[in-house]
Amino acid sequence: MSRLPLIQPDTATGKAADLLAGVQQALGVTPNMTKAMVNSPAVLEAYLGFSSALAGGALSAPARERIALLVAEENGCDYCLSAHSYIGATIAELDDAEIAEARHGRSADPMAAAVLAFATAVVRAKGGVDEAEVKAAQAAGLTDGEIAEVIANVALNVFTNYLNKAVDTDIDWPVVRHHAH
Repeated sequence: MSRLPLIQPDTATGKAADLLAGVQQALGVTPNMTKAMVNSPAVLEAYLGFSSALAGGALSAPARERIALLVAEENGCDYCLSAHSYIGATIAELDDAEIAEARHGRSADPMAAAVLAFATAVVRAKGGVDEAEVKAAQAAGLTDGEIAEVIANVALNVFTNYLNKAVDTDIDWPVVRHHAH
């Protein structure tokens, strides 16, 4: 059971109600993660703003979902693995094999593999990548903007992983469990 209350859209008031209504309108559902975040409307607003800004960037939805799957697996976040396995399949149209490979930083697609290789370096080094890893990402075809976006997507997903693990958010997606590392 979630360690913070899950604020329900029908009982929320003020800014929390407005933010949850926006989530419901945009997604057609109000995920438990957003109901936990809105205990502080500033937290949900920050998440939505960061996520929305990155959605308008150079990295495609499938690339962002692959990063989310990798980071969730690395951090052992079952809530995020469950959410992004579902979103990856239904919205980003990743097949089961690509979802499974992304969790381990791999892809059959060369550009996706380059994104995941750099994202793996970023998450494992907690941002402390060396110059060779940046040069390898560039040599594999990532632009400087895409490199910056990979780092930002890792950071966004670390935030959601940490929040969902810390508050033990009830999983409201088809459940996927991380592998023991």
